[in-house]
Amino acid sequence: MDYTEKQLHSELIFDGKVLHLYRDDILLPDGNTGFREYCKHVGAVCIVPLTDRDEVICVKQYRYAHRKMVLEIPAGKLDAPDEDPTEAALRELREETGASCEKLTYLGPLYTTPALIDEVIHMYMAEGLTFGETDLDEDEFIEVERIPLDELVDRICRGEVPDSKTQACVLRAKFEKLRRAGEV
Repeated sequence: MDYTEKQLHSELIFDGKVLHLYRDDILLPDGNTGFREYCKHVGAVCIVPLTDRDEVICVKQYRYAHRKMVLEIPAGKLDAPDEDPTEAALRELREETGASCEKLTYLGPLYTTPALIDEVIHMYMAEGLTFGETDLDEDEFIEVERIPLDELVDRICRGEVPDSKTQACVLRAKFEKLRRAGEV
């Protein structure tokens, strides 16, 4: 059976700076009609910056939607839909942590909330770090913290790091390191 839902009509309900909310009338696989509400997003990147001592350079920032400080890895949205995610990852790494890297490994895509938003976050691991100055956005206020990779993995597995991109990317980075070492 073909489970594809076909768009019959699309209406832009809200056109914001970051989110664009649509309501689409659709044809369901069984021939009935329905609707879907979803947000379009330009896309984003996240990076696990890994020092030579196996420490992850994390950032803490206040997330208004949750009304608290959240521990995360460096991340940011693409400047345009056609921006190269690798270039965006290098930019966000430098802006938020002041780091440049010798090696950037692509770890795959992350669909953050596939029922509600089309955002794709491209995940990376950065190695061979050198540090310079940060270049934060006007509305960005960040604390930088170094956490050993194994400790961060433990904190994720204990439920202490609720950010989904940080969970997924850090676990992928740990797996990549184990794969390289021939341990998986």
